[in-house]
Amino acid sequence: MTENNNPGCLTAFLRFFGLGRESGPESLPYRLKDRILTESELSFYLVLKSILGERLTICPKVRLSDIFFVPRRNENMSAYNRINQKHVDFLICDPRTMKPLFGVELDDSSHKRSDREARDELVDQVFAAAGLPLVRVPARTAYSRSEINALISQALGTKPAIESPSEEEKADNPGQDKAPLCPKCGIPMVLRTAARGANAGRQFYGCVNYPNCREVLPYQPV
Repeated sequence: MTENNNPGCLTAFLRFFGLGRESGPESLPYRLKDRILTESELSFYLVLKSILGERLTICPKVRLSDIFFVPRRNENMSAYNRINQKHVDFLICDPRTMKPLFGVELDDSSHKRSDREARDELVDQVFAAAGLPLVRVPARTAYSRSEINALISQALGTKPAIESPSEEEKADNPGQDKAPLCPKCGIPMVLRTAARGANAGRQFYGCVNYPNCREVLPYQPV
């Protein structure tokens, strides 16, 4: 019996109108992204990597359902579904065991939307329920090593390593080496400038955990 390689009439008809199924990976509608991190995420990752080195492992964009599990899922399917399609920006793990140590979320302006606020509240509750620290960092195009180092130490419950700020950080944050500790969080605050209101243009110290912590202190230039 000889094999008939000619397509049937129906297949030929469908392919004529672009409806036929092509075989082979080249026919699938997938393309490679240029990068998996946004500009702000990449900037944060590089600073985080320079601080952690090989001590800890950084995993970007990890699904919550890969970090947390729901006991008796059949009885708690709704709880599983609430986290299944959500992810955390960065997960920091022990490189020897890959045990999660803490998560990091970069909060840009979209997090001020009501739907994002509800999503963030759920994520905060999930991390808290499982006993895993979650650090929230305002999204920027550049980050301070000393600020990130303080946040890491807070999450791990350790003393921050003493680092001298770089010349770039001193230029971006004058007086940062003398920054006071946040009264609520106990970590160094950052120097900011009011953008609007009666104090527009004035500098002040704000907590790095904003908007979760809104503590501010006055800045008095030397």
